[in-house]
Amino acid sequence: MPLLQRPGKPAIHYVIDDHTDPWRDAPSILLQHGYGRSAEFWRSWVPYLSRFYRVIRADLRGFGRSPLDFDPHKEFSVANFLEDIIAVIDQVGGGRVHYCGESLGGIFGLVLAATVPERLRTLSVVAAPVTIPRHTQETFAFGHASWQDALRAMGSRGWAAAANASSRFPPGTDQGLMDWYAAEMGKTDVEALIALSRIASTVDISEYLPKVRVPMLGLYPTGGTITRFEERQIRESVPGIRIINLPTQYHAIQVLMPAACAKAVLHFCGEHDGVANHE
Repeated sequence: MPLLQRPGKPAIHYVIDDHTDPWRDAPSILLQHGYGRSAEFWRSWVPYLSRFYRVIRADLRGFGRSPLDFDPHKEFSVANFLEDIIAVIDQVGGGRVHYCGESLGGIFGLVLAATVPERLRTLSVVAAPVTIPRHTQETFAFGHASWQDALRAMGSRGWAAAANASSRFPPGTDQGLMDWYAAEMGKTDVEALIALSRIASTVDISEYLPKVRVPMLGLYPTGGTITRFEERQIRESVPGIRIINLPTQYHAIQVLMPAACAKAVLHFCGEHDGVANHE
């Protein structure tokens, strides 16, 4: 279990999946998860990507297998999360990486692409918003006074199951997938979810969008329940962006359509690198 250890800072867990030819100096692609999730949520993407890229899957501080041995209400901030991501890039070899982030992980990627574009080869985002709109936050409250009150009352797993049914998955989705998703999110300490929800509820990266200066791909649901207006804003604001819409309005396209998403990212990265990424 690789852990990035830094004096005076939280440890960061990451996984490397590498099935590239040993004689090739293959580029790396960093996969960054979104709100309440972990590196485990990328598992279905790995077979498609790891033949051609060193796949780095990192857990945000306090999530997944990154230890929560600190107070998330004091140590969570956008600046700290971005610092952690850069530290992981340095840990696995430095240089420029392809970055793919889903939802909140995509928000972090957009900020990186606007502020430190020299660290990225390309940027891919999966159902990434610009803000968490008020109506979404009200949905996430599930009848409680606030999103945070809902988390405290329902617990991590209960809240995740409710979110699955409301916006992530369409009716008829494999119940096994939904149970697994809720169970994985349920492993997260509820105080970490509450602390991150407070950050997510106030974030607005609109000012960064026109400053993105790396090739960018956006994968979005069609008429997404969470990202409909944000997708339009990103499409209109990011120079030269390529958008692919997938045939669902539900948010969890990362796990609903892993082959379609991973192959789109694979070929986008290959176009930039000048290789086919196909055998």
